[in-house]
Amino acid sequence: MDEIQKLKYNRNKYIIIGIGIFTLIIITLILAVGTGAMQIGFNESIGILLGKITNRSLSGIKENMIAVVWEIRTPRVLCGLFVGMGLSVSGTIFQSLLGNPLADPYTLGISTGAAFGASLAILLNILYGLALPTTIFAFGAAMLTMMTVLMIAKRSGVYTTSSLIISGIIIGSILSAGISFIKMTAGEDVSAIVFWIMGNLVACKWTDVLLLMPTVIMACIVAYAYADDLNIMTLGDKGAEALGVNTKKTRLIYMVIGSSLTAVCVSVSGVIGFVGLVVPHLLRMWLTADNRVLIPLSALFGGLLMMIADNVTRLFSNGEIPVGVLTTLIGGPFFLFVYLRGPRRCS
Repeated sequence: MDEIQKLKYNRNKYIIIGIGIFTLIIITLILAVGTGAMQIGFNESIGILLGKITNRSLSGIKENMIAVVWEIRTPRVLCGLFVGMGLSVSGTIFQSLLGNPLADPYTLGISTGAAFGASLAILLNILYGLALPTTIFAFGAAMLTMMTVLMIAKRSGVYTTSSLIISGIIIGSILSAGISFIKMTAGEDVSAIVFWIMGNLVACKWTDVLLLMPTVIMACIVAYAYADDLNIMTLGDKGAEALGVNTKKTRLIYMVIGSSLTAVCVSVSGVIGFVGLVVPHLLRMWLTADNRVLIPLSALFGGLLMMIADNVTRLFSNGEIPVGVLTTLIGGPFFLFVYLRGPRRCS
């Protein structure tokens, strides 16, 4: 098989894999909205979804079924999809940008910033009886954390990998201490903060979907558009500059994309670990290190895994274990096993 035929074969293979994952996403969505304490048939689930999307009459279906499918389950499942997509693409970006296959969306302290903002909002609500929006506080704090990390990292005039990581560790440590102080101040009401930090999609509504969907989709499109430059960036700054890539501009663009994805996802779901680490790492090991393939496949695969994980916590746990706990309990040992046994295609 010559090079051209091999390229065509690989391209077709990736397209087929992508179509297969997308099909599984649609099937999982339909099954997820129909399963739970109230069992709703496959046909009814499809009918409700299509009826709401096309604004058709649903007179033949009970109102409580429509409410459960459309107002409760569908927003939650879609939030799981877009959170998984965002965290996975963010992980792909940071692993390539920092040249570290063990990097994830939380390496630069963005998630800690979001957790700090959410914890602060919850504390103020508890102490003063306010109704501050946790999502907005979390997103704002995460973006402020990103800007602070960038300003510190730029002290030498350029964004280097080491300066970004060190800046993220410093800011993350300070914010972690701040979260501990907030939890101590909350006293008996600390459970509300702890539950949010563990990561869950229980309270997701359509407003969260409308926040996640455009942000994640646009960020993924922009990330894919610059994928060639990101591939070259893996050669290092000197090699990339020799090939005509503006490393400073490219690094800044991807820093903003990756941080924005992490911020918006964490602001909705709380801290959910290992999705952004495991998904791109596995795809890089099993398929290719080409970011033109990794970015779309990571988005699809990460979204699918997140939907499945959240549905598992909803269906098989009476107390509903936070999905962030499940992804860590399963993702950690699984990632360790794959990393030790699998082929080392991490660069």
